[in-house]
Amino acid sequence: MELKCDIHIHSCLSPCGSLNMSPSSIVRIAQEQKLDVIAIADHNSALNAPALEAACKNTPLIPLFAIEATTSEEFHSLCLFRDSRIAVKFGNDLYSNLQSRPNIPEKFGDQVYVDENDNILGELDKYLTGGALTYSSDELLLMVHKAGGLFIPAHIDRAAFSMSSQLGFIPPDPYDALEITTYPMNLNRGSIPLISNSDAHFPEEIGKRFFILETESRGSDDIFKAIKNGMSYPSIKPR
Repeated sequence: MELKCDIHIHSCLSPCGSLNMSPSSIVRIAQEQKLDVIAIADHNSALNAPALEAACKNTPLIPLFAIEATTSEEFHSLCLFRDSRIAVKFGNDLYSNLQSRPNIPEKFGDQVYVDENDNILGELDKYLTGGALTYSSDELLLMVHKAGGLFIPAHIDRAAFSMSSQLGFIPPDPYDALEITTYPMNLNRGSIPLISNSDAHFPEEIGKRFFILETESRGSDDIFKAIKNGMSYPSIKPR
């Protein structure tokens, strides 16, 4: 079967995201966009994962749970999990190791986590996009795999906060996939799968980029297997 996926969506927890990006709003718009699989991927935290899971109940949407982590090399990578509890625990560890200044909501944006009914449960103090983790990409990859997740360097073709912009190349490490926003002419795909996501920060951006995944079932195990096996087809076409 084919599933339409967007697993890089920011919620109201990300300071760069709109306060209108509550998990319940994301779920509603994702259904309007005919998505099958979604994940919230906030910066260096997963505290809105439980609300996403709750909001997806009684809908056809399949929720996954992601974190857009800032490695010590200062590039972004998606840490993708099947279980919201694992994602929250992993995100709490990342947050405790985030080297960043205090957030100033009036200057940088709000960082609120909520329940499925949009009730505010709390707000994080550290500026989530203002620094980097103490973990290198190599360390983070091993941690994600140990926790049963997938490690996917994010928007590798961008001029900032990408693996290519920070390192100048894509190291031959065991990444589970690479996320692209355009189709680079000089990218040697090799055996690494490619995916594309919206990286939405505002409601109207959800599902504008996506990938199609060929999978045996709607189960998260089969979805993870299909991503790792390269059964993903970005909505971005080769030039």
